[in-house]
Amino acid sequence: MTHIRTTHVGSLPRTPELLDANLRRADGSITEEAFHDVLTDAVAKVVARQHEIGLDVVNEGEYGHITSGAVDYGAWWNYSFSRLGGLTMTDEDRWASTETVRSEPGHIRLTTMRDRRDRVRFNEAYEDPTTGILTGRSVVGNPKITGPITYIGDDAVKADVDLLVQGLKDNGLTPADGFVAALSPGSAARMKNAYYDDEDALLDDCADAMHEEYKAITDAGLTVQLDAPDMAESWDQINPEPTVADYREFIAKRAAAANRALEGIPAEQVRFHVCWGSWHGPHTTDIPFKEIVDIVLKVNAGGYTFEAANARHEHEWSLWKGVSLPEDKVIIPGCVSHSTNVVEHPELVAERITRFAEIVGPERVIASTDCGLGGRVHPLIAWAKLESLAEGARIASERF
Repeated sequence: MTHIRTTHVGSLPRTPELLDANLRRADGSITEEAFHDVLTDAVAKVVARQHEIGLDVVNEGEYGHITSGAVDYGAWWNYSFSRLGGLTMTDEDRWASTETVRSEPGHIRLTTMRDRRDRVRFNEAYEDPTTGILTGRSVVGNPKITGPITYIGDDAVKADVDLLVQGLKDNGLTPADGFVAALSPGSAARMKNAYYDDEDALLDDCADAMHEEYKAITDAGLTVQLDAPDMAESWDQINPEPTVADYREFIAKRAAAANRALEGIPAEQVRFHVCWGSWHGPHTTDIPFKEIVDIVLKVNAGGYTFEAANARHEHEWSLWKGVSLPEDKVIIPGCVSHSTNVVEHPELVAERITRFAEIVGPERVIASTDCGLGGRVHPLIAWAKLESLAEGARIASERF
């Protein structure tokens, strides 16, 4: 029987013990050695739980990406602050900044989070003090680039790799069954820049720095997943709305930076993740996937993960009928969403998987989540969604 594989995008709910230990790091009431013991135990358990559910390609939950003192959200980007040199931390909240930034034709500039078109259109919904989109959100300080970008995360990425490899071994799995998510160069370059005059030089330095992380992951036999919301999400972050041609030129540079960072790394050990931003907003200003999918496919990856389950993008499954997917590539569509508390029925998950499998073949589909689940839905709901994903894949497999 055909076996349609399953995975997820990366972030999984942190355990209460891990979150507590991380908060204690901030006030010095726990040593780094003791924190590492808690982290080691948490990773072992999260790898085992994914395996028990029936997921085929698992990770360490991004537990090593948790920022000291932070709660269970935002690790996908914030973890990089401690892995890149050339940064100076600030207490600026990127969602609350009132700085106004405007682009010009042919010269695209990213706005502040407050100036996003989605945020402007639905500002009352974002700001409502009781039911608003941002209600209960924690504030995490953000850095600015004040010197040349370098890589300083050797010890941290080694810990990520070692803990995942051990967890895989403990469950009878191999490094080929595991992945570690890492920031894309284009996403790293979105930090406030007070050093580089040349955007191309900034992208090059971010690519060279992140190459060190990608290489450490893949040298261990694991797959690296490049988290690249800069490819799609940046469309909403540019004000006024650019032309599609200008935006395609903008992200083509980011795809080239990803390829620079991946030089010498086997494509079969690379996944490239595209999303439109994981916050629970209306997303009425998202760019259609059809406008950028050809540029996404130029990144030297063996698989491409993208949102396909949320209400704003589920209809885009049909675009793959007209896309020429190289024979050595796979697609990794999201079949459960991170942005709703509703747990998808396994039959619905199977229907979503089947749509893609009928187009490209079941052996070239890995069923996944839209985005990371950690911090975006309650842990009980997150794990129920993954169980539904695994069951849906079993149902879909029987159809082939």
